[in-house]
Amino acid sequence: MKRVYLDSNSAMPTREEVVKAMVPFFTEHYGNPSSIHDQGREPRTAMEKARAQVAQLIGAQPSEIIFTSGATESINLALRGPIPHRKDQKDRLVISAVDHHSVRATSAAIGSSGLKRSIMPVDHYGRIEIDKASGMITDDTYLVSIPFASYEVGSLQPVEEIVKIAHDAGSLVHVDLTTSGFQVPFDSGRLRADLVTISSVDLMGPKGVGVLFVRKGTRISSLIKGGGQERGLRSGSENIPGIVGMGEAARMAKEHMKEVSSHLVLLRDHLIEEMLKIPDSHLNGHPVDRLPNNANLRFDYIEGESMLLLLDMNGISVSSGSACTQKNLEPSKTLLAMGLKHEQAHGSLQFTFNPYNTMEDAKYVGELMPDIVAQLREMSPLYNK
Repeated sequence: MKRVYLDSNSAMPTREEVVKAMVPFFTEHYGNPSSIHDQGREPRTAMEKARAQVAQLIGAQPSEIIFTSGATESINLALRGPIPHRKDQKDRLVISAVDHHSVRATSAAIGSSGLKRSIMPVDHYGRIEIDKASGMITDDTYLVSIPFASYEVGSLQPVEEIVKIAHDAGSLVHVDLTTSGFQVPFDSGRLRADLVTISSVDLMGPKGVGVLFVRKGTRISSLIKGGGQERGLRSGSENIPGIVGMGEAARMAKEHMKEVSSHLVLLRDHLIEEMLKIPDSHLNGHPVDRLPNNANLRFDYIEGESMLLLLDMNGISVSSGSACTQKNLEPSKTLLAMGLKHEQAHGSLQFTFNPYNTMEDAKYVGELMPDIVAQLREMSPLYNK
């Protein structure tokens, strides 16, 4: 059976070049980078090379890159770390209605501890509404957290405008770059975010590694105490093979971003075009300002889980929502925030490509979906023949 993987927001394959770069740090250069002997020097040198490679991806200084265990830890550090350094009794955290589950869960925990939380609404494309955001980001806001793009529908967010509003209010800004880091350029010097999350696996690097960019002069406190690694912000012996792999993945992401993005757009647009030929089908998210790899579509009268299962039986892997919440049968909070009804949100699927996908993959899915939709509609009590 032909296998087609279109669930790249959940996980992506690790590039072969990345794995090759990692291997020696499992078998040969296995010393602790904090050691001063010879076996520690090679890992330490490799770690700092990787730090520079990640910094180059977003136009940062190597000293501003803090390695973590992944995006979730980076997000927790970004949202919780500034709390002890708040000025003027700032007690509000502002997030968006389309943030990743880890941002929503962390911010809810912060809110339950006594601080305030506000959630910026989005329009029907899933983009933050600037006018309403401006009224919510006030002098009592210590941090504003926004995704560079919606995890689920892929709509690009007005990052530059939000950063300016937040800084004018004296607030820090955290940008979640997890889904977009390998396909859309981000210039930390131009956009001036104070904190930025990057995930290794979403750069086609190894799992279990991430980064928090902390702009020079931004004060945060650590969440993990211990030996004081990573400028005292993330204690624990560093995952050198993973860090080396993330560095190589970041280097390749920067080097190939233009060609990769163009390739992904071709696949994405072909799939969207074929899907919209199906009666009563719709594109979720902005039709133009969206991630190159994201095609989020909904099909009236049927449920996403049923489509997902039939696609899987035909060798196609997709998602019915955020990778962290697929076990939850509740409709997508992102789609509900965009104004969709429950049944519309339940009838949505997320197709996300990676650079290894081909046009044959996109065509295969486009050819199968009309029959799958028709088959499920025949069984649907909602379908009006």
